[in-house]
Amino acid sequence: MSPSLRSSSPAAPSPDPGADPGWEPRDPTLPAPRAGTRRRAPLPRRLLRAALALFLLGGVVLAGAFAAGYLLVDIPAANAAAVAQSNLYLYRDGTVLARDGEVNRENVRLERVPLAVRRAVLAAEDRDFHTSRAVDPKAMVRAAWNTVTGKGRQSGSTITQQYVKNYYLGQEQTLTRKAKEFFIAIKLEREKTKDEILQGYLNTSYFGRNAYGVQAAAHAYYGKDVERLGPAEGAYLAALLKAPSAYDVTTRPENRPAVLARWGYVLDGMVGEGWLTPRERAALRFPDPQAARAATGLSGQRGYLVQAVEEHLASRGILDEKTLAGGGFRIVTTIDPARQAALVRAVEDRVTHRLDPAANPADRYVRAGAVAVEPATGRVVALYGGIDYTEQYVNNATRRDYQVGSTFKPFVLTAAVQSGARTQYGEPITPYTLYDGTDRRPVEGWPGAPYDPANEDGESYGEIPVGTATDLSVNAVYAQMAVDVGPAHVRRTAVALGLPAATPDLTASPSIALGPATASVLDMAQAYATLAAHGRRGEHTLVAAVTRDGEPLPLPSGEPRQVVGREAADTTTAVLRSVVASGTGTAALGAGRPAAGKTGTAEDDKAAWFAGYTPELATVVALMGQDPESGAHEPLYGALGLPRVNGGGPPAEIWARFTREALGNAPVRDFDLHLMPGAELPEVPPVPDDTDGERESEQDWYGTGEAGPEAKPARPGKRAPRRD
Repeated sequence: MSPSLRSSSPAAPSPDPGADPGWEPRDPTLPAPRAGTRRRAPLPRRLLRAALALFLLGGVVLAGAFAAGYLLVDIPAANAAAVAQSNLYLYRDGTVLARDGEVNRENVRLERVPLAVRRAVLAAEDRDFHTSRAVDPKAMVRAAWNTVTGKGRQSGSTITQQYVKNYYLGQEQTLTRKAKEFFIAIKLEREKTKDEILQGYLNTSYFGRNAYGVQAAAHAYYGKDVERLGPAEGAYLAALLKAPSAYDVTTRPENRPAVLARWGYVLDGMVGEGWLTPRERAALRFPDPQAARAATGLSGQRGYLVQAVEEHLASRGILDEKTLAGGGFRIVTTIDPARQAALVRAVEDRVTHRLDPAANPADRYVRAGAVAVEPATGRVVALYGGIDYTEQYVNNATRRDYQVGSTFKPFVLTAAVQSGARTQYGEPITPYTLYDGTDRRPVEGWPGAPYDPANEDGESYGEIPVGTATDLSVNAVYAQMAVDVGPAHVRRTAVALGLPAATPDLTASPSIALGPATASVLDMAQAYATLAAHGRRGEHTLVAAVTRDGEPLPLPSGEPRQVVGREAADTTTAVLRSVVASGTGTAALGAGRPAAGKTGTAEDDKAAWFAGYTPELATVVALMGQDPESGAHEPLYGALGLPRVNGGGPPAEIWARFTREALGNAPVRDFDLHLMPGAELPEVPPVPDDTDGERESEQDWYGTGEAGPEAKPARPGKRAPRRD
């Protein structure tokens, strides 16, 4: 080949790494890359790029949403709650029960509110109000997280947001309302000063007792203008903002520890912010508010009924307190006007008209509460809260600060049958099981501290059947039975029947059988109605319908459910029939119908109870002792001219008169009972001739629940009826 031909061939380029700094020799052992392909970045780098892109896109979307919301949401006119209406309450037949009157509000300028009171509100609700923005996104996210994770519902709202909610929007818990609140608060901060916003908040906030605004609250709780309030009083009003009804110590004395804790939290916050010195804080004492005064038109029992209905609506989540106070609601209750009137007449006849405080000082202490429930439906048909709502504001039917005493004992028996419990000696517990009823007998099988309860009047009974021990309310027997069943199971059974799990002193120990728990009359009526309904519990209700502007509000279904077995409930009913027939509750025979019931007395005779039922109606009545001036619980010794007031006396008499009138001419129904094995009347063995005339019949012998001719105790069926 000629040199010229060789020179015309394209020469292979000589590698020159220096000519291209990015060039690198290719590994000859690797296959050559395809033409037109690109090398891909490592996976972590690609993920980082995708995340960054999503973050930027999210930021753009959020910015757009914020801009759109800010432009679209305007500051509206005042809402209905800011110009609230009355609520209308109706009996179940549609007749008017009560109107709750106009909202109590008096606006004041911020200058009239003492600085200490303003600071107390800030310490309670928004300590950074003057230095922070109108909204606090971090607090909102934290509150939402705490709510979702079960740490308690929290709003995360600043005072500005709360003012927007109170004045411009409403109390509904929706995302739409929260979004509007967010943007209105931002705009409002641009148009109003911090002082203007705080003034509006203080004038629109709800403090309970139908008081809107701090001036109305000052009069409602302390009977004076707001400018005369001191730091301690201001701290209490600030504490009320969290839960007005729950923190009103005059109507909820059982919540006093929680109120004091909240009051202390407010004052400690003021110290932390430098608004109060530690010495000033230490010198302050809790300023008890004055007794609440009823609204016009709520005299007699009407106020108690309205109060109970409002508490029911709030506790069931149907309407919160602030929304309801805004007014405009038409509420049909379950109260039967005829039965309500009958209950009032029964209390007046057996108690109120017999009181003579001038001649008998102990009569000053007498308070009465009563509730009647239909077992089949759970509807509360009558409620007696006190002598008059305008004179005695505390509702005796719903308060939870008096011991229920021996009216708790049937829950122990129900738990025993439900669980198939046995004695310490392995014998199944039935109405005929023998127990040692010796006074101050230490309970066996309890790993805790020694416990040896006293019987009434220190009386001992020796061996005694469960049925007779129930008739005579023998503490030694029931404390031991509670241990045999298991106090925790007894507690679970009481809650299943209808007592709230949070009932004070509902403690799983042997003493639970003696009734130290302080359930309300309404709570006990629910539980006894469950027994009357053969163990099926329909949540008690005071409300049949709620509408606003013609639109109905949804109500909980409350479908009955079997919470204890029928045999357990019916066996308890059979034993409680004996209490009425021949035990401590014979006064209930005045109803003229088959009845079951139990008497009870609180420690030191500070309350006396009768809880009873027919197949159609369960009613609980309690008399309570309370000093009208100090509010202290007092014994009922000497009241109504009686040495001692017990459940088998006036409470059972009220029950009998009311039940007789409430059921009227309705056909008499007997109980349809399915008893546990061994609870039926046993076969009667041959009985020798009754030469001494003491034993009237075989039925009488077994009706007393005696173990037999060899039984050691005297014949309990022949004992005179006695208190428990």
